[in-house]
Amino acid sequence: MSLFKIFDVAGSGMSAQSLRLNTVASNMANADSVASTPEAAYRARQPLFAAVQREMLAGRGAADDDGTGVQVLGISESEAAAPSRYEPGNPMADSNGYVYGSNVNPVDELVNMISASRSYQNNVEVMNSTRQLMQKTLDLGK
Repeated sequence: MSLFKIFDVAGSGMSAQSLRLNTVASNMANADSVASTPEAAYRARQPLFAAVQREMLAGRGAADDDGTGVQVLGISESEAAAPSRYEPGNPMADSNGYVYGSNVNPVDELVNMISASRSYQNNVEVMNSTRQLMQKTLDLGK
């Protein structure tokens, strides 16, 4: 693996963690939202990732064209039930006086945010270390 490949892998990891942080922010922004039906209530979302390591076969393409890194497979929604609260005075209440809240757990989201932030920082460190290694390698030729 060339040193330039490390930039590709770390860059895809940073992109994935950025998406994860945006998803957490969306979940946190909607944590206190309510709806008039359980189907309309906001559901917590989580990105789905996969590690990708595809190398091109000899003669079919350059080795630098492989797709190594993190691939985003999509965004999944939580299947947990939407909690209901009896609030007959709420304008969003159904005919029985219930509103349905989001199934977002703020504590889980904060843990997820810290984890994504640290993973992003680790990828930045990998890129910085690789850059320094390349610079020192070039300095050897002087």
